[in-house]
Amino acid sequence: MDKLHALRAFMDVAQTGGFSKAAQRRGVATSSVTRLIDGLEASLGVALLTRSTRRVTLTDAGAAYLEQVARLLSDLDEADGSVSDGGAEAVGPLRVSVPVTFGRLCLGPHIADFLRAHPRVSLDMVLSDAYVDLAAERIDVAVRIGVPDNQPQLIVRALAEHRRYVVASPQYLRCHGTPAQPADLGLHECLRYAYQYQAGPQRWSFLHAGEELGVEVNGRLAANSGDILREAALGGCGIALLSHWLVEDDVQAGRLQRLFADYEINPREHRVSVHAAYLPNRRHSRKVQAFLAFLEQCLAPGMKKAPGP
Repeated sequence: MDKLHALRAFMDVAQTGGFSKAAQRRGVATSSVTRLIDGLEASLGVALLTRSTRRVTLTDAGAAYLEQVARLLSDLDEADGSVSDGGAEAVGPLRVSVPVTFGRLCLGPHIADFLRAHPRVSLDMVLSDAYVDLAAERIDVAVRIGVPDNQPQLIVRALAEHRRYVVASPQYLRCHGTPAQPADLGLHECLRYAYQYQAGPQRWSFLHAGEELGVEVNGRLAANSGDILREAALGGCGIALLSHWLVEDDVQAGRLQRLFADYEINPREHRVSVHAAYLPNRRHSRKVQAFLAFLEQCLAPGMKKAPGP
């Protein structure tokens, strides 16, 4: 048994949830992956995976082993990459995680420029709104929108301020009235982003003239997609709190009306930013540094983004 191939096969099975999917990822026969895993479990004397007709899951021992294997393979990949990726030119595969809508609108229009500038880099973009485990998912750089300080053991680089607009369609405001102040939102149908583990009413925070105000909002629609909330707002379903880069074109065109423009809606401890996160062992990677420079260029003031959906 080739131990290194077996470890990589084990991580692929754990990530994909099946032997056939892992085999497809590795470009080999399913039987080859099965033999590698069987040999690995035999050498360790413990079951790493629980197999059923529908799915493959990690045992407790497998989950603990995966965490260490992911770290080991990440360090090994970094060591290999440092040989070819430490020179003047960015070289090799680069796997990045980017929020779905943000990636489509703000980075997508410029990806061709990055590939032209770095012809020896192959880019694997994973569009996901989840906070992925960089080591386990073999992510070189994760672009995130959130609180940058809450990420221990990662290097975080701020990229841009993240502003949010409260918006509604002219149709909705004609039918239901325009709230004069944030406190009035409690009387309106609000379209809420569905954060994990949060249900029921939400609290939107506003800052004006040094005074912070929290308003509890509710409504019939919650979704974990800014695109869906934007479409619902355009359709007159309610008032939404959305990223400025998602709805700025709609505001300029009059399709949506911005409310409370003189309020800051990321106040104090609620302030979030667009930032990049990567593992410390990637700090000297030329391809990572090239992608960070690309991100800063994309998000520089005045950089054109794609038109709204």
